[in-house]
Amino acid sequence: MHETRRRLALALTGALFAALLAACATPAPDRAALTRQVADTERAFAKTMADRDARAFASFLSEETVFFNRQGAVRGKAAVVADWQRFFATPKAPFSWEPKEVEVLPSGTLALTSGPVFAPDGSKVAGFTSIWRLEAP
Repeated sequence: MHETRRRLALALTGALFAALLAACATPAPDRAALTRQVADTERAFAKTMADRDARAFASFLSEETVFFNRQGAVRGKAAVVADWQRFFATPKAPFSWEPKEVEVLPSGTLALTSGPVFAPDGSKVAGFTSIWRLEAP
């Protein structure tokens, strides 16, 4: 009987400690602020193409990144950078993009952006979807 009480006391102590930690945790991030942050990140990413800056483009990519081209998935930062070198080969950007839709999880750790892709003349030629994962504050 004494052992059962001890286990119950330990379980309750653990539950109370977990509740205390949850109560002391930082408040949930402001979703509007997170949405702006993700949209600004997508715009900065797109600006790397306009600026013809392949190194800056690569700085936005996770080591685990996955892009899709006509042949299928391109996996890993190095492979994506190599695949996209062709888009940085000319003085003028072959396309541009801009986020129109942004969705962010309440935790701020995962987000989705989507929007149009434009030809150099400004005509819409495609659409894009990016999934962003927060890897560092």
